[in-house]
Amino acid sequence: MSGVIDFVNVSTEGLESSPVVDALAGLRANEARYFKNKYDIAFTTLPAAKAKNLVDYVAKVLLERDIVIASKPLEATEMLIEGVRWTYVFYESGLAINVLYALEPGGKRAVGFKLSMGMDVPEELATKFKFARQKSKLAGEIRGTFFVVKGEY
Repeated sequence: MSGVIDFVNVSTEGLESSPVVDALAGLRANEARYFKNKYDIAFTTLPAAKAKNLVDYVAKVLLERDIVIASKPLEATEMLIEGVRWTYVFYESGLAINVLYALEPGGKRAVGFKLSMGMDVPEELATKFKFARQKSKLAGEIRGTFFVVKGEY
């Protein structure tokens, strides 16, 4: 799916190949609701094939921790809000990764991982992180974790 993500009428378009398609669509809608409510910004995604630069950027940041995601990327998006670059990639496995990167030196910089309900922790993350649980009306239960980015990207 290329376009604005509707968090009222949740669509699975663009995510159909995921084994946890409904939960991943709910997770994507949950992120869309966050940006609409907090910043009044529409969350717009592109197919990963059309946003290869964003997928590559996230992969580059993950290499800081020697992480290579095995799952196929399905969609990606990026927004610049109040001096912070937010980059998201949604993967076929049900994983969503976001890179929050303040453009000003010394600002917040982190990578967040969110797992859709029903998916196992990916092998490449299982030994490196513990995941906390949070409830979501749109996504059921989301498990998430993060790490602080040290490098310059």
